[in-house]
Amino acid sequence: LSAILLGLILFIAAVVAWCYYTVSLRKAERLKTELMDLRADGFVIRNQNGEVVFRLAFRSGSLDLESCSKEGEILSCTRSGRGPLNFFIQTVKPKDTVMCYRVRWEELAAGPAVEHTMFWEDAHWYGGSEMSVQHWPIRLAGYQEPVPYVTSDVYSFRDSFGGILERYWLSSKAAAIKINDSVPFHLGYNATERTLFFQARYKDSPYKPPPGQQPFPELSYRVCVGSDVTSIHKYMVRRYFNKPSKIPAENAFRYPIWSTWALYKNDIDQDKLLRFAEKIKKYRFNCSHIEIDDMYTQAYGDFDFDPVKFPNVSEMFAKLREDGFKVTLWTHPFINYNSSNFGVGIERQLFIKEPSGRLPAMVEWWNGIGAILDFTNPAARDWFQSHLRQLRHKYGISSFKFDAGETSYLPKQFSTFRPLSDPSIWSRRYTEMAIPFYELAEVRVGYQSQNISCFFRIIDRDSVWGY
Repeated sequence: LSAILLGLILFIAAVVAWCYYTVSLRKAERLKTELMDLRADGFVIRNQNGEVVFRLAFRSGSLDLESCSKEGEILSCTRSGRGPLNFFIQTVKPKDTVMCYRVRWEELAAGPAVEHTMFWEDAHWYGGSEMSVQHWPIRLAGYQEPVPYVTSDVYSFRDSFGGILERYWLSSKAAAIKINDSVPFHLGYNATERTLFFQARYKDSPYKPPPGQQPFPELSYRVCVGSDVTSIHKYMVRRYFNKPSKIPAENAFRYPIWSTWALYKNDIDQDKLLRFAEKIKKYRFNCSHIEIDDMYTQAYGDFDFDPVKFPNVSEMFAKLREDGFKVTLWTHPFINYNSSNFGVGIERQLFIKEPSGRLPAMVEWWNGIGAILDFTNPAARDWFQSHLRQLRHKYGISSFKFDAGETSYLPKQFSTFRPLSDPSIWSRRYTEMAIPFYELAEVRVGYQSQNISCFFRIIDRDSVWGY
């Protein structure tokens, strides 16, 4: 009898063990939350028809699904193959036709980067950044390890991301992803495998953790899927991006901008400018507005006209107004060392500084060497705008072309009046200088700037065949 009882107990134990093993195996292979299947090495999202519309892999490590649990709409995990972590996915259904997933992977150590790989699959993707070779939809070539996703001057750095960018991508399969603003975000790609690499890291990076926080990298984003591309894009725009509050001048849409750069480059003076205006009239083109580009000042960083090249500025502007022209001026954030304003900037502490915070951080740009204004400093903002307002009042200037502003012109190590966890915020602050002159203002950097009612200039298009 005891032998029979022992055998029965062993049999029951084996069944229980097998059931536990089976459940554990299933759990270790996949967890499901709404339309998402989470695995140790990534996740896929399907639409209501069961079609895979988004696929992502965890490139820097795999989850230990045995550490995962679900409470309500939040699925969280506490371990990866590298050790402890904070990971969660929160399901949010803001509309009947939209399903969103908030994803966060936070390391609990300062060293390792967090990296996820998004697959393009067979969808067309839109968004991201301006590029020197611009395709629409996105078409990338070659291979790029993740690099800082910050504004750059693609005229000088042809393989970098451009001056207009956003942490947002949209697919033709009605899926969209928005990387959180707090992420120290780096982007790479593999064109052969049709993948984007999303990486969060502080090591060897221009990003800095917020004051008082440990440099633990966190990659967080929201993936949303919908019934069609239009509806999902409209939802993402309403949720994440502010809209323009005004509309630029209608004539700027209708008529040409006559830029002196196109004809004269930086070899410009009063006689050439007036002859330029006369030719526009002679050939019966519309006298819309003339843009006086580089270089009308004595030194880069001055705000008034060179009296040798422009001996009668007031008369010149009166003649241009009489002929029906509005006039805009080129401006930039640099104050070269030979400008009379260089000493003013040092005295008033208007410049971005070296890490010590004592000396201005000198930078090299396409017109020499100088300091760069710190637009996180209210005093620098007021000083810069006051000079622009004086020009407008003195000569009747209509607006300005705000050139440069990319983070590629910031020094590698620097300090600002208000600490920058994301260097592209400096670009945003520079763009804000155009707001009072929005009707005819032109800017060439844009980051979180959708609400600024100005013309955002894309880089010049190359005259090449093939795209």
